[in-house]
Amino acid sequence: MASMSAVNSKMLMLFSGRAYPELAEEIGKHLGVAPTPMSAYSFANGELFVRYQESVRGCDAFVVQSMPAPINEWVMETLIMIDALKRGSAKRITVVLPFYPYARQDKKHRGREPISARLMADLLKTAGADRILTVDLHTAQIQGFFDGPVDHLFAMGTLARYVEEKYADRQMAVVSPDTGRVRLAERWSDRLGGCPIAFVHKTRDPLKPNQVVAHKVVGDVEGRTCLLIDDMIDTAGTICSAAEMLKESGVEDIVIASTHAIMSGPAVERLAKAPVSEVIVTNTLPLPKEAQDLEKITTLSIAPLVAKAIWEVFNDGSVTTLFGGLS
Repeated sequence: MASMSAVNSKMLMLFSGRAYPELAEEIGKHLGVAPTPMSAYSFANGELFVRYQESVRGCDAFVVQSMPAPINEWVMETLIMIDALKRGSAKRITVVLPFYPYARQDKKHRGREPISARLMADLLKTAGADRILTVDLHTAQIQGFFDGPVDHLFAMGTLARYVEEKYADRQMAVVSPDTGRVRLAERWSDRLGGCPIAFVHKTRDPLKPNQVVAHKVVGDVEGRTCLLIDDMIDTAGTICSAAEMLKESGVEDIVIASTHAIMSGPAVERLAKAPVSEVIVTNTLPLPKEAQDLEKITTLSIAPLVAKAIWEVFNDGSVTTLFGGLS
């Protein structure tokens, strides 16, 4: 007998990093799979250790790790988790990154600068990742940095459903906080029935991170409820300065919708003082305690969407169909 055949069944296993286990557990509930038990701790000098408490041989592994602060520690933990799976003979390793680290460093603005988003992709591939699943990349070009499949999920559907239900009786305008998000504003406008689009013209000093100067609002917003959209809120400088400009332009109300609530430094204080009635975000990142206590912040869960995408990947289905063919 020159050959032998065996019947092998596929096995989905879910793994959670320590950065945000609550999200992984919620994803697991939608899948009907609990995260695999894992021993993980830090040595006195900061080195990390990981060991899975069950066999991972031959499994289709999905590693869920969000990237809040301290982001570098969680990046390193993710790489070690991938390496442990590879050495444990996992059949395929998909890294689920609800928030892709270093996504804003996707190109060189001046000489002698890194392209750190590409470096992250290279590190993940070298560690042993076969596939990446992520939500609302800062720029779509990051998909091309990874040498393998990248499933790019969009949170707009989750956010838009909430906006449509709550603000259906309002005259809306979709506002981009800068020219770089105009394409996203167009997609939002299409989803909301073709409402007007506007954007805030601003300048940013490349030598001073997180500092923005807003100039003027371009577009028809007077008397409307403005939906101010962005992919992330870090220190909230961009979004709050845009809200101030809109208020001076005579809008009726301002609502912010953003996928990634990083909420660094003065973000919560700025949002509390900003002339906005509601800030709608998703749970791709854990909200700080002070942000959870701010009544105007509404958090929507991304777990059902991520769970559906994981299931499609596991069953060799189509992730694109989750968005009606949107790419």
